[in-house]
Amino acid sequence: MLTASEFYDTLRQGLWIGLSISVPILSVALIVGLAIGLFQALTSIQEMTLTFVPKLAAIVGVFWITMAFMTERLVSFFQIALVPTIAGG
Repeated sequence: MLTASEFYDTLRQGLWIGLSISVPILSVALIVGLAIGLFQALTSIQEMTLTFVPKLAAIVGVFWITMAFMTERLVSFFQIALVPTIAGG
């Protein structure tokens, strides 16, 4: 059985892993969204697909590039923290 401190430590590690995995995708989405918003404000073009398509392409590209990093972080977290805890070790 987990003690409260072990549970909260594992929860903290999981939240930190989730944050570190999501930062590259969210930061690229923010930067691309700001750049496109600035472009739309400067040119007065208000096309909805102009914001959606480049942002989606940037997110998919960053996800493709960082997929190995994300997978390695999640697998190591599961192998080091969660699986031994579930198995009772």
